[in-house]
Formats: sequence, structure tokens, C-alpha cells
Amino acid sequence: METILVVDDEDQILVAVGEMLEVQGYRILKALSAEAAVRVATDCAEPIHLLLTDIVMPGGSGHDLAQQLSVQRPEMKVLYMTGFTIVERQQQFLDASSSKPDAPVILKPFTSERLTEKVREVLAAKPPSPFDRPRDPWRHA
Repeated sequence: METILVVDDEDQILVAVGEMLEVQGYRILKALSAEAAVRVATDCAEPIHLLLTDIVMPGGSGHDLAQQLSVQRPEMKVLYMTGFTIVERQQQFLDASSSKPDAPVILKPFTSERLTEKVREVLAAKPPSPFDRPRDPWRHA
């Protein structure tokens, strides 16, 4: 059973997302803030396979939380969720500010089916090789 840490500052969303994923057989840990998520992750002895976090939260962003938790749990994958429409410029910022390249994002509102599909996709993704480097578009091969 895979464990997912769900972080959102809105209690109703936190409960709904947790229920959607529990039905699919995931073990769910919940936190209403980045600070609470750090405490939950610290107290959890088992692996946390996925951090599913809101991008914008009072008291700390999802990006900062992912970076902080990746120090103690480098194998943990990250899926961001947001209620804001992401335009190309925001996606570039997200990619650049994330500790993981091409950070996956799911837009709220989403269906249980879409959430499950995205979670499975992220969990199934192979971790990047340390030898994989972004290709320099200005350098000729």
C-alpha cells in the first residue's frame, strides 16, 4: 500500500481528496498547512511515496514544502494541485522553482477519476537519472 501525504489549507478539500484516494487503496496522511505536513512527515516511520500539496497556502508554499521534505525523503514524489489557471509563464516558474523538473500539476476542481489517474501516473514515473541533464538548445550536438 502506497502512502500519500495530502496538504491543503481548506479542510473540505483535504477531506474530499483523502476520501477519493482512500477508496482507491492508498494510505492517506493529512495536513492543513506546510508546518503541520513537516510534523506529520517527521512522525511517520514508513515511506511516504507521494506528496500531494496545494501550491498556494498561507504560511508556506507547496514548492517550499516539497523542497524541505525532499531533504529527509528524497525518494518521495510530488504532485501539486492548484485552483489557479496555469498559463505558460506560470508553468515555467513552477518548473524552475520546483525541486523536481517538470513538476506535475493537477488543476482544481478535479474528478476522482482524474485525480486517481494523475496520482498513478506520478507514482509510476521513473525517477530521473543523475546523468539526465537538460539539453542546451544553443549547443549543437
